[in-house]
Amino acid sequence: MASINKNLRVTELKYVVTTGEQGTDDLDFTGEQHTRTQTMREVSTSDVPYDLVGEIAKGATLTRRTVVRILKGLTLNQLYKFKNNPEEFIRNVVRLIKDQKATMIVEYIAYNRTEQQYDASIFTKEKSRQPLEKAYEAKKHILDYVFTDSKGERKFAEALDKADEVCVYARLPRSFQIPTPVGRYAPDWAIAFNDNMGVKHVFFVAETKGSMLSMNLKGAEQAKIECAKKLFNSVSTSKERYHEITDCDTMLDVINNLE
Repeated sequence: MASINKNLRVTELKYVVTTGEQGTDDLDFTGEQHTRTQTMREVSTSDVPYDLVGEIAKGATLTRRTVVRILKGLTLNQLYKFKNNPEEFIRNVVRLIKDQKATMIVEYIAYNRTEQQYDASIFTKEKSRQPLEKAYEAKKHILDYVFTDSKGERKFAEALDKADEVCVYARLPRSFQIPTPVGRYAPDWAIAFNDNMGVKHVFFVAETKGSMLSMNLKGAEQAKIECAKKLFNSVSTSKERYHEITDCDTMLDVINNLE
C-alpha cells in the first residue's frame, strides 16, 4: 500500500479544443486559430463498470480479499485516478504489486548446486544478427570479436582489453540464464583476472550499466539482480563474484576489495 501511494502514476486523459472562423467552404477555416487543452476529470468508457478488484486480483495473482485490503489503504487522491484512466490505473497498480512481491521473494530465496553444466559451445551456438564489420575486434575476449548492444558495452570491452589485471573475458550469450522467481535473468560479462603472481584467481560475472541513474532499478529487474548475487556470491565454492558496475574502473575497485 505504501509503495502504491508513493509511486502510482496515472496519465490524465486530455482533449484539445480548436476554435476559429469558418469560411464559405465547410472544411475551410479562415483567420487565426486557437487551441486549448483541457483535462478530462472523469471518463466513461463503457456502460459496463470495471471489475476493479477482479482485474487487479487476476493481474497480480492475489485473492480478491487481499486486493480489497490494498485498495482500502490507498489515499483518496490515488483512488480518484481510477476514474480518469481506469485501464492505466489497473495496469500500474498490478505492476507495483508485482514489484513488491518480487522484493519479498528474494529475501528468502536459496540456490543449490546441480549437475548441469555449460560447455564452450555456448559461445558459438548463438549467432549475432549484427554484421561482422560492426563488431569489436578484441584481444582478450574468448572469441576474436565482441558483438555489443551499445556504445557503453563497446567501451567496456575496450577497457578490458587494455587492463593488465584482466586475463580473459567473455560477453555472455543470452542463452546463459539464471532462473529466478520473477523470470530468467542473463548476466552480461564473465571476466577472469590475474593476481600478483600472474595466476588466474577470480571469475567475475558482471552486470554493466551506463550510469548510476540506470543502476537505480526497482521491482522485478532489481529482484533478478539480487538473485544473481545470491547465486554467485553465496553458493559458489570457487572465487566467483557478482556485482553491478558502471565501468571498468569501478569493476577493478570491486575486485581489489575482495577478500
